[in-house]
Amino acid sequence: METFLQVITIFILAIFVGVEVISKVPPILHTPLMSGSNAISGITLVGALISAGMQATTLTILLGTFAVALATINVVGGFLVTHRMLSKFKRKE
Repeated sequence: METFLQVITIFILAIFVGVEVISKVPPILHTPLMSGSNAISGITLVGALISAGMQATTLTILLGTFAVALATINVVGGFLVTHRMLSKFKRKE
């Protein structure tokens, strides 16, 4: 139980730090940062797949599956935004 509380505490602190960091970024930099974070999201997706596949407990399966869904949405959304951004720089013929 003590380890669970430590993990939840770190998770909640990470949420606050993430919100604080992202809120300080000017809007013009959001798209380049999102394209750069696709690699990190891909690593998160692999970790979530491993977690869901370990089948240690029902909780880890559910949390791993939820993490896979969220990481997939993040990766796909990031690539779509990056593609849209790059299409704005193409020459119009």
